[in-house]
Amino acid sequence: MTTATLQKSTRQLFTEQLPNILSKHGIKNRMAGPRIDKVSLNMGVGRAIADGQILNVVSEHLTMLAGQKATITKAKKAVANFRSRIGVKIGCRVTLRGERMWSFLDRLINLAIPRIKDFRGLNPKGFDGRGNYNLGLREQALFHEIQLDKLEHNQGLNITICIKNSTDPISYDVLKALHMPFRDAATAAAAK
Repeated sequence: MTTATLQKSTRQLFTEQLPNILSKHGIKNRMAGPRIDKVSLNMGVGRAIADGQILNVVSEHLTMLAGQKATITKAKKAVANFRSRIGVKIGCRVTLRGERMWSFLDRLINLAIPRIKDFRGLNPKGFDGRGNYNLGLREQALFHEIQLDKLEHNQGLNITICIKNSTDPISYDVLKALHMPFRDAATAAAAK
């Protein structure tokens, strides 16, 4: 059984807009063009050093957001200022590929980002020089999967969209084609 939707999915938009992006940047071979490879979600929980129960709750939330089990990360170095030692659990992460990745991108662009308070657009300087885009959300409550009555504390979420065979301008065009709401120069100047 299929359900009819009024808007195209993120994957359909990418497939339709890819020939335009390839011709704009002079790429003749479709296989040499950009591809969204994976989306990495990361939550660093510094408070988990003092209270280990927080990490379990955050890990459950990330598992609900991603649709697959989150991996708990441990400290690789001891840092005295943060009271961390080697092997202490300090966060959790998930890497999404395939259908789960496209589903998450669809929910991020169409549901979570429009719920950000006082939103003026995403910073177009979030590219890392290799075509990957990084953004951070201040709270995980923007997603509909998180039940607000069970939410005891808000936690930030780092999202990295990894794009293969790409440079920063090509990645910008790919994400813009997926309707990622970047802030333009006029909005950035008005915000200062």
